Amino acid sequence: MNDWVCNYIENQKRALDSIDPAALQRIVQRLEQGRRESRQIFVFGNGGSAANASHFATDLGKGASDVVGPFRVLSLNDNTAWMTAIGNDYDYSEVFSRQLANYGNPGDIVLTMSVSGASPNLLKAFEWAKEHGLYRVALVGGKRGPLIDLANEALVVDSEHYGRVEDVHMTIMHMLCYAFMEDALGEATSHAN
Repeated sequence: MNDWVCNYIENQKRALDSIDPAALQRIVQRLEQGRRESRQIFVFGNGGSAANASHFATDLGKGASDVVGPFRVLSLNDNTAWMTAIGNDYDYSEVFSRQLANYGNPGDIVLTMSVSGASPNLLKAFEWAKEHGLYRVALVGGKRGPLIDLANEALVVDSEHYGRVEDVHMTIMHMLCYAFMEDALGEATSHAN
């Protein structure tokens, strides 16, 4: 058991080390631009990534907004009634794209997390977002998947282990929020209100 624990920790460290700081900085800058322009930020995912999406929306919408001013952030995972109605009446692959069709405008930002980068509902949402001029950010695992080709910005965690990638994605989500909460951009994050 001890060997398994040590091995898991070492592999987790390698996954963390694969975070591209330049890509993370570009995403922070895009979020700041979106905040200043009052763009809507949509975040969503499946399974553990859905939980990460809700967590991120809370941290950005409350924690980061308390420091630098409001982010208009919404987790598309958080309206269970709407998601189940879309899945039941149309198709589960449309649970995010149909919400974006109601809310999304050109210049808004969509951010998703996917270990495989191949979930049909995420691909359909990114296809809709691309067709309608939304900026697309994808956090994916080592398989990359077709989602990466639809993204304006992709950050790849170099692992195919689901738990490990989801953990690193949540670390990235926290870094995106704490970049504002700890004023990593300096004067760029001063209140625009």
